[in-house]
Amino acid sequence: MEKIQKLIEEHVGYLIVFTLLVISVAMLVEILPLMFQKSTTQPIAGVKPYDALQLTGRDVYIREGCYNCHSQMIRPFRAETERYGHYSVAGESVYDHPFQWGSKRTGPDLARVGGRYSDEWHNTHLVNPRDVVPESNMPAFPWLVTTPADAAGVAAKMTALRKVGVPYTDQEISEGKAKVEGKSEMEALIAYLQGLGLALKNVR
Repeated sequence: MEKIQKLIEEHVGYLIVFTLLVISVAMLVEILPLMFQKSTTQPIAGVKPYDALQLTGRDVYIREGCYNCHSQMIRPFRAETERYGHYSVAGESVYDHPFQWGSKRTGPDLARVGGRYSDEWHNTHLVNPRDVVPESNMPAFPWLVTTPADAAGVAAKMTALRKVGVPYTDQEISEGKAKVEGKSEMEALIAYLQGLGLALKNVR
């Protein structure tokens, strides 16, 4: 045993090989089985793919870095479930590419924010957060109101997502551009937020 330890400590190449071996075994034991469980690969009842406007809003959410301060994963602790609702499950995120679980919360978790506030509240909050939460340190996003949503690229995005398993129909893809045209990025972002967490919203 001491010889093996000395060999690893004195030769970087062996250290790298053994490190990769340990990581590989860990992945086989802990991660690979999850890829074959229905609870982690199949959507739960009520979960649907984002429509064209929500998908566009999701891109705005990612572009503006909202995930840096807001998680979308409620942990199974009483303090969290009493504040936010039912804890998050993998089946809610099967259509998220990439998922937005996050780990840091400067602001509140948004996993169940859908339907909690009105569209008008979201609009006011995003234009100037201090108008609704005086102590907020969230930045304002007033330009979203006047910036047109990207209608031209939404069909291509939906087509790409269908290739990785999101069940968009040909009709949904062909109608995607029309549903986004004339909308602002603010409207798209609000549509995305209003659709979050509805499948388990009233479940405790």
